[in-house]
Amino acid sequence: MKPADAIRVLIVDDSAVIRGALGRIVDAEPDLRVVTTAPNGKVALDALRHAPVDVVLLDIEMPEMDGLTALPRILALYPQTRVIMASSLTLRGAEVTMQALALGAADYITKPAARSGAATLAAVASEIASKVRAIGRAARGNAPSARLMTAVPARTELLAARTADAPPRVLAIASSTGGPNALATLLSSLPKDFPLPILITQHMPAVFTAMLAQRLERDTGRPCAEARDGESIRNNCTYVAPGEFHMLVQTHEGKPIVRLTQTEPENYCRPAADPMLRSIAAVYGASTLAVVLTGMGEDGMRGCKDVHQRGGRIFAQDEASSVVWGMPGAVVNAGLATAVVPLNGLAESIMACCAGAVA
Repeated sequence: MKPADAIRVLIVDDSAVIRGALGRIVDAEPDLRVVTTAPNGKVALDALRHAPVDVVLLDIEMPEMDGLTALPRILALYPQTRVIMASSLTLRGAEVTMQALALGAADYITKPAARSGAATLAAVASEIASKVRAIGRAARGNAPSARLMTAVPARTELLAARTADAPPRVLAIASSTGGPNALATLLSSLPKDFPLPILITQHMPAVFTAMLAQRLERDTGRPCAEARDGESIRNNCTYVAPGEFHMLVQTHEGKPIVRLTQTEPENYCRPAADPMLRSIAAVYGASTLAVVLTGMGEDGMRGCKDVHQRGGRIFAQDEASSVVWGMPGAVVNAGLATAVVPLNGLAESIMACCAGAVA
């Protein structure tokens, strides 16, 4: 029997096979339970009127009412409910998923194919269950990080003194669950002539990272693209780690360049933030400014240790503005954060740091 506080899930998909596959994944977890299922957005909205739900797994293309139509209605009528889009790994799937994230979806999962075998389902089951769990707990305000960090108030002032006064020469950003929207909010709040190069590792598969780069370029008015192996790192440009590659920084003839590698995943991720941050700290030293945004897990924490040891500065997004306070919470819990900052205050903190206001 499921505990009374199990995360409540609504599964919305026009395929009975997919509804069944997702339902088995959710119900296999002791702390998750399927409240009901629906074949389209219209039925889902009716179901939400009759039973409280923490997380909706929402398909995109459905008859009568598709996911993009249902999403804003769900969020408007049930603001405490979080929506995770179920997406296919195609160009069309990536485009529509990015639209859904911009409309307020918390995250997305890789949709299992209708004829998936046991091995394929097992490969995605862990990702689906962990995202539903983390986002569901955060929606209720009882994520594990909240209990661990109650003694650490969110604030924008310095948490640790810095002796290095080297001005930042690079901005490195790590993000995962909830990251696309957080990135758009942060980067569009920086001036269009923001001088530093920006390197981003967002946990996303191939194709999706290209869509993310296009969105960020459109939202910020600054050049932004998936990074290419061997290209020079230039000021006022933004580089996104492509799916399935770690993005590193090395030097060539005394100038920084991008290196893409397909070495083993770290923290179960590729791209991962830790290798990016380690390499940036090795090249830029105390001139590194790192920002860790919303995301599950601890990716970025070990890389931030290198940034910290070399005198760089680290801003962590605060818990209240994070979809999931896993990655930034790990950095704060390890004592590595120069400052803990709400999402809407990060651009101002970055600009103050670049102006020499943060030592």
